[in-house]
Amino acid sequence: MNGSRAEWRALAAAVVQQAQGVAADFVVCPPAAGLADVATVVQGAQVALGTQDVCAHGNGAHTGEVSTTMLKEFGCTYAIVGHSERRTDLAETDGLVAAKARAALAEGIVPIICIGETEDQKTKGLTTKVLDGQLRGSLKDVRPARAVDIVIAYEPVWAIGTGKVPTAADITEACAHIRSLLIELLPDTGKSVRILYGGSVKPENAAEILTLANVDGALIGGASLKAESFVGIARAVVAKAA
Repeated sequence: MNGSRAEWRALAAAVVQQAQGVAADFVVCPPAAGLADVATVVQGAQVALGTQDVCAHGNGAHTGEVSTTMLKEFGCTYAIVGHSERRTDLAETDGLVAAKARAALAEGIVPIICIGETEDQKTKGLTTKVLDGQLRGSLKDVRPARAVDIVIAYEPVWAIGTGKVPTAADITEACAHIRSLLIELLPDTGKSVRILYGGSVKPENAAEILTLANVDGALIGGASLKAESFVGIARAVVAKAA
């Protein structure tokens, strides 16, 4: 939850300009208050529009919420669901995350389902157990017709905004576990569902992280507040692959 209307428009415009010609998919997810402004900036560009959350219910008596129908009208094609901050600050459960994912899918919006362990859980060796429970719960009755219809974001809570980054081995192990679970839970699509990594990603470490097995992209937090670093992450990966 950052920025102002002027800042959102300026950031989106800078991302659109710098993303031109970069062989990557870009999605910007402003606060709900900024959707209308940012939508006008990214329309027709190589940058898709997403939202930071979505209501699990359709239009109706749900004061303060934003429905998938409304989001679709703004031009949203992606929706973050289950971000660790909402799981922690607002006590969102796996069941609610699954309901939000189903609501997004029903409206043709791609849910970006976030999962990840806390530092305490990691220290106790519970990472795979936590990921297993969160993914199973967050995918309950979620049935994407195609692999591209959903995205899973692995965001170790202890790495978000802290500057701490898991080792390559830790990320590889976690994402391999997520992949095996996806194949089990979604036999028709799980092998190809995109997995993102999120947690202190920046241009300096992006190439190493985003070329690891089963890491298909990044969910970028702090680095996304500056267009140069946001697009720079993609540029770093493309350059290494060249």
